[in-house]
Amino acid sequence: MARSGFEVEQAAVKALFLREIRTRFGKFRLGYFWAILEPSAHLLVLLGIFGFIMHRTMPDISFPVFLLNGIIPYFIFSNITNRSVGAIEANQGLFNYRPVKPVDTIMARALLETLIYAAVYILLMVVVWMAGEYFEITNLLQLVATWGLLILFSCGIGLIFMVVGRTFAETQKFLPILLKPLYFISCIMFPLHSIPTDYWPYLLWNPLVHAVELSREAVMPGYVSEGVSLSYLAICTLVTVFAGLALYRNREEAMLTS
Repeated sequence: MARSGFEVEQAAVKALFLREIRTRFGKFRLGYFWAILEPSAHLLVLLGIFGFIMHRTMPDISFPVFLLNGIIPYFIFSNITNRSVGAIEANQGLFNYRPVKPVDTIMARALLETLIYAAVYILLMVVVWMAGEYFEITNLLQLVATWGLLILFSCGIGLIFMVVGRTFAETQKFLPILLKPLYFISCIMFPLHSIPTDYWPYLLWNPLVHAVELSREAVMPGYVSEGVSLSYLAICTLVTVFAGLALYRNREEAMLTS
């Protein structure tokens, strides 16, 4: 029986997803362990550097929980976008099969990163809870909506990076570098309310600030971040995904033949 377009798309993404797993982890005996080690080591380093200071400035808030809800969303965004730049080159031979399209590689890589960091997030949150740190998921719907929008936003940026990187090969080197400053201006290591309100308009244009602070609000009772908005994150996501799809549709054939 002839398959529908959705079934063909689903099969292509599933095959690419399994290929990504083998490529990324298959050659390492402890491959999956490294996915947990990276954010764990990052968390421990920041706890060692800022733990004492932040405990004094935020005595009623668990700093490990605070950090986790900044680091993991940033890693999801960073990894999806960075891995999108070279997605076509990494899967070039597969595009000889008609059902496989460049956009499928973005979807497969985004799915893999999401599953990895969702598992890491749950595991580390359980670890910090067992260590005596307090948190409570007060708004599960907000947490799911925030992460869902963040993933779609990352896919939109990833699509744009993939098209630009394929069209102008020299940009593949510095496109990921453009994202590095976001680590320091996305409230990963500090709360938004610790910044003077005069500077908020410059920080709040960044959708990652909204994603990070909304994630913290959902799991930390009493933590309220004024100025952030789920609606703003949704608008940025829609605009970014639309722009990415428009660029991709316009350049798909040229990317495959270049």
